[in-house]
Amino acid sequence: MSSKVILPGTASRAGRKGTSSSLIPQQRKPTGKFEVINGKVAVFKAAKTKARWRGGEAFFLNIYTAEPMQRVDTIKQGVNAGIVDWMAKEMAMPKDRLLPALGLSAATVNRRASADQPLSSEDSERVLGMARLVGQVQAMVNQSGNPEGFNAAQWVAHWLEEPLDAIGGRKPAELMDTFEGQSIVSNLLARMQSGAYA
Repeated sequence: MSSKVILPGTASRAGRKGTSSSLIPQQRKPTGKFEVINGKVAVFKAAKTKARWRGGEAFFLNIYTAEPMQRVDTIKQGVNAGIVDWMAKEMAMPKDRLLPALGLSAATVNRRASADQPLSSEDSERVLGMARLVGQVQAMVNQSGNPEGFNAAQWVAHWLEEPLDAIGGRKPAELMDTFEGQSIVSNLLARMQSGAYA
C-alpha cells in the first residue's frame, strides 16, 4: 500500500480553462515516479514512512525540460504561492533571501499562500525561472554522468550568492528578479558547461 504526497505549488485554480497544455494538467496523467492528478503532482512512497514534501529533483527537471508553451501557459495560469516556501526549503535558502532575489513581496506571497491562491503572472514567471535554473543545473550534472549525491537546488542557492567576474563582480542573485537577468544567469551556466566561461 502506498500513500500520496502532494508537491506544493502545483495546484491549479478550479474551473480554469485552457490549461491542457500547461505544466499543471487537469487530467490524471502518469509521469513515471509522479502522477499528475487533478492538477497536483503526486509522489508515491511507502505508507509506513511519514508524509512529507518530496520530488524536488524531478520537479525542477520537469520545469527545465518542459516545452516553452507549457511554461507560458503555467505562468499565465499562475503557480500556487505555497511553492515559494517549498523551494526555499529545497534550496536550503532562507525565504528572506529568496524573496528579494526574485523581487517578490513577502506580504503578498504569505497572504496568497495562506489563502491557497496563485501568484500573479509576473511573480509566477520569476518563480518558474528559478525552478528552471535549478533544473538546468540538474540536467548539466546528469549529463556529466555523475549526479549521485549532488543537490542542484542547494548548489544553485550557494552559487547565486557568489560575486562573479563574468557579470562585473555582481552576484547572480542580483539578476534573478527580471526575465532578462535570469536569461543572463542561465547563459552563464551554459557557458560554464561548455568551457567558455570567462
